[in-house]
Amino acid sequence: MSFLIAQSLINGVILGTLYLMMAIGFTLVFGVMRIVNFAHGEFYMIGAFMALIGVTWLGLPYPVTLALTVVVAILLGVLVERVVFRPFRSDELSGMIASLGLALILQNGILILFGPDPQAFPSMASGVYRLGELIVPKSRALTLAVGVVILFGFYLMLMHTRFGRGLRALVQDQEVAALYGVRLEIMYPLGLGIGVALAAVAGGLMAPLFGVSPFIGATPLLKAFIVVILGGLGSIPGAALAAMLLGLIESFTTSFVSAAAADILTFALVVLVLLVRPSGILGRGEA
Repeated sequence: MSFLIAQSLINGVILGTLYLMMAIGFTLVFGVMRIVNFAHGEFYMIGAFMALIGVTWLGLPYPVTLALTVVVAILLGVLVERVVFRPFRSDELSGMIASLGLALILQNGILILFGPDPQAFPSMASGVYRLGELIVPKSRALTLAVGVVILFGFYLMLMHTRFGRGLRALVQDQEVAALYGVRLEIMYPLGLGIGVALAAVAGGLMAPLFGVSPFIGATPLLKAFIVVILGGLGSIPGAALAAMLLGLIESFTTSFVSAAAADILTFALVVLVLLVRPSGILGRGEA
């Protein structure tokens, strides 16, 4: 029993890290563009395929592949902002519909190129770590470690750099940010690019664990949306708390009950939070 509890704890933290990366990217794009980006899950899927191509086709080391995934994803985000979202900047509904169209284009494009079958991803680390009775596969430990480093790096950038302060100002109030000299025409595409990169690198990190297919984007998008609701829109500490809570609930409930029960408990929690605190666990209510 203690072994199963420990394994569930590790799996829950890994899931929480994935959900947090997705939720931060989702929130960032919403804060910058004022658009609910339904293509966010497809960027996760694109990141998984980029990692697959880098490792299996090009023979690149996994860390190099992840770094290239981030760079390519940022460039893709900049392109998407200019081509897809910029024409609808003043019309949130049209922008949301455009994101749905983009999601369909990306998914079906990958479907045409790679087919519908799941793609096997080689293990990035063999063997296990043993801590008493606890057995941790090195591949999962690597995923968790890299995910934590990426999230910590993003936090440092957001809180301690001029670009990060400008990004936070833009998310809080675009008009005030412009008055204080934030260059909106630069921040819009880069903000979207960073949000896309977080989703893509999450896909690249999770590909060795969960596999790769054109249809893997829907679930991470849904979980990111749930994390944002639970934690409070715009609250990174709230997102972190909600992501870990969601990951642990799913992992423990799946291990001790069933996956269906985990889904029921997750959505029951969402309803409860919305009833008790509509702004989220750490969100700020309307004044």
